[in-house]
Amino acid sequence: MNFEQKSLAEITIKAVVLGVLLSMILAAANAYLGLFAGMTVSASIPAAVLSMGILRLFARSNILENNIVQTAERVVLIEHGYIVSRFKWGDASSQAEIV
Repeated sequence: MNFEQKSLAEITIKAVVLGVLLSMILAAANAYLGLFAGMTVSASIPAAVLSMGILRLFARSNILENNIVQTAERVVLIEHGYIVSRFKWGDASSQAEIV
């Protein structure tokens, strides 16, 4: 058997743009939930499912582009969750009192 090895594009314009758009949408939803309920959720799996569905609309997309979209979204939400939790609960070191 002779298998051809194709080089698949991983970082493409559509993957980066989709990652940024999904990050903005899911970060806004996560901010609302974080400020309303006091906790945030991981939106990595919804981002992966949404990006698979959206990337399927393009003729030449692959699983590596989906990986970039999910990674970009996850990085934004990690930072976003930290910022929301600091805003909601304040800085723990400034609230500590010596009794």
